[in-house]
Amino acid sequence: MSRVQTVQAAYAAFAKNDPSVLFGAMAPDIHWWEAEGNPLSDHNPYVGAQAVGEGVFGSLLAAIDNFSVAPDHFVDGGDHIIVFGRYGGTMKRTGARLDAPFCHVYRFDGDRIASFHQYTDTAQWTRLLA
Repeated sequence: MSRVQTVQAAYAAFAKNDPSVLFGAMAPDIHWWEAEGNPLSDHNPYVGAQAVGEGVFGSLLAAIDNFSVAPDHFVDGGDHIIVFGRYGGTMKRTGARLDAPFCHVYRFDGDRIASFHQYTDTAQWTRLLA
């Protein structure tokens, strides 16, 4: 499976509430950066799958109903895979809707994701998670 196919498979599985493909592709010491200004960036970088699972995905699922990550374009840059798309969901506390664009940059080392960088509308995330 190519690197871009690995990332595509991870998004497809995540859409079915199965994060195992993404976590299975992570290097043991993955460095994960949430966008600067995103409330979840306070622990950047998250190092390792457990830190990503608890600190990022655990926080998102605790705060957002029907959280979605919908990619619409993949760029194969060899060691770097870039993904454009939109986040969606409903904030549990307020009922406000999340509808924010994203750009995700994955860097591979061999067949494992060594790092992840998120770029998104941090003003919207801050407003909704505050």
